[in-house]
Amino acid sequence: MKKNNQHLINWQVLNDAEAVAQEACKRIVRCSKQAIEQNGIFKIVLAGGRTPERTYRLLKDMDCDWQHWVIFYGDERCLPEYDGERNSVMASRAWLDYVPIPDLQIYPMPTNIRAAYIYETVIKQSLPFDMVLLGMGEDGHTASLFPGQYHPKDELVHRIYNAPKPPRERISLSVSALSNTHELLFLITGVDKREAVAAWQGGEDLPVAQIKPAAGATVLIDRAASAR
Repeated sequence: MKKNNQHLINWQVLNDAEAVAQEACKRIVRCSKQAIEQNGIFKIVLAGGRTPERTYRLLKDMDCDWQHWVIFYGDERCLPEYDGERNSVMASRAWLDYVPIPDLQIYPMPTNIRAAYIYETVIKQSLPFDMVLLGMGEDGHTASLFPGQYHPKDELVHRIYNAPKPPRERISLSVSALSNTHELLFLITGVDKREAVAAWQGGEDLPVAQIKPAAGATVLIDRAASAR
């Protein structure tokens, strides 16, 4: 099924994964300063997976007003709290353990899928976000929203019982929650993403194409992943 999903998408092709990380870091810092100046707070949703890790390592060395940052996660694997495969553990090791963001302003997702309702309460009270970071898988999934899956449209947080790769149980923000942001940044790197990028640009109704903030989105993509 094809739809017009190129509404307000700014594709920025960069030389390599390092350039993507550098540009993402710059944009995140800039957005944080603007949000704090305007509202006294910066609410950001973090992406998981391998791609954003370099960005997070760059952020730990930035001079930011960390006391006013609030951290959320776009999705999480339902694994024990300190499991290295959890997105929250990756982000902590790469970045959050090194900066003075107050612990009460960091919201990791529950380890148990049955506790997803707790995160929905947190998200409901926190919208809209200032920035959402997302990646994309080889199949066009983003967060833990996979092709071919159905999720109730009125939910802000989904319980995922049948992810196509382990672990099967995950928690994910919904399309509506991820779209409720002032700025959306996709980070996409690697030749293995090229086929999905081509499908997205060709109008396929992939999960990655369904996240549509009113202000549009920016895709930071390296040349290896770019289909154009």
